[in-house]
Amino acid sequence: MAKGREELLQSLSDAVVDMAEEEAVVLAGEVVANRFDAYEAIEKGLAHGMDRAGKLFEEEEYFIPELLMCSDAMYAGLGILRPHLQIDDQGEKHKVVIGVVEGDTHDIGKNLVKIMLETSGFEVFDLGRDIPPAAFVAKAKEVGARLIALSTLMTTTMDGMAEVIRLLKAEGLREEVIVMVGGGPISQAFADRIGADGYARDASEAARLARRLVQTPVRQEAL
Repeated sequence: MAKGREELLQSLSDAVVDMAEEEAVVLAGEVVANRFDAYEAIEKGLAHGMDRAGKLFEEEEYFIPELLMCSDAMYAGLGILRPHLQIDDQGEKHKVVIGVVEGDTHDIGKNLVKIMLETSGFEVFDLGRDIPPAAFVAKAKEVGARLIALSTLMTTTMDGMAEVIRLLKAEGLREEVIVMVGGGPISQAFADRIGADGYARDASEAARLARRLVQTPVRQEAL
């Protein structure tokens, strides 16, 4: 018996938590076959499962090997769903520079945000992980980016986000470039403190926030 939409989303989430790579592929195929929304399947299925796995890691029920196998299952499902995402190509294609700040090599969340931004019609320049603050600014200048999206999962690397903003000010670019921040230890209060223009808790929220921010002038915070 075919699974309903809600059951399928839950099964996708479970497949990630259970490190069931082949199951994730089969379930993602069912999403496509039933013409369910691939974006929703990523957000409420695969990404939801990865978020659950992250909590298990924090609670020390899962460790690095388990987390890596969960991410393998998530990426296996993504591989099936990604070609079926509806790309929003309406209007101007804004450029985004995205990456994980220096000192952090956790990039699962960043990769999900990249996918969501691309499906929202942005042109994304992914610098990867462990990226020095100056590299974000240099790339933004090179490509004429409207937005920089910064990610970290480590409290020890959070200051790199503030450094990007300091460098943008020093280069006289702060009024031209929007800065978004996100990741496990990041909060709205931290974003406000460093003068970032926005904070998102997850990938789908990041895409919505980015669309909203590029339609409005960059806020200038008096630090």
